Amino acid sequence: MTRSEMREHVFKLVFRAEFFQKEEMDSQIALYMESLPDAGDAEKEYIAGRVSEILMNLSGLDAEISRVATGWKIERMGKVEVALLRLACFEIQCDEDIPVGVAINEAVELAKRYGGEQSGRFVNAILAKLI
Repeated sequence: MTRSEMREHVFKLVFRAEFFQKEEMDSQIALYMESLPDAGDAEKEYIAGRVSEILMNLSGLDAEISRVATGWKIERMGKVEVALLRLACFEIQCDEDIPVGVAINEAVELAKRYGGEQSGRFVNAILAKLI
């Protein structure tokens, strides 16, 4: 599985967190992992670990996003966009192995695929202010 594919799975789980209580996320992650029969143990561990790290740091990530999202409150943003901004913000701030440009580009591409017509531009604009 490529890093892009793993990132997409992380995004889907971070998105899923919008619809479940914190206490339910461990079981949701386990359930999601069952749907990935071709993923190896290391890949599943990476995905689950990354999701857990993002969810543990939500308040800080949201504070950073809110700081640069002039005129936008997180509650008004689409859930797809919020999940992608959280993921990219985490990668930019906490993962030195992922170049900033890659984190932004991948988030924009996922926004184009899963979001609305303007999602890619919106995510790109917010992330550009973050760096």
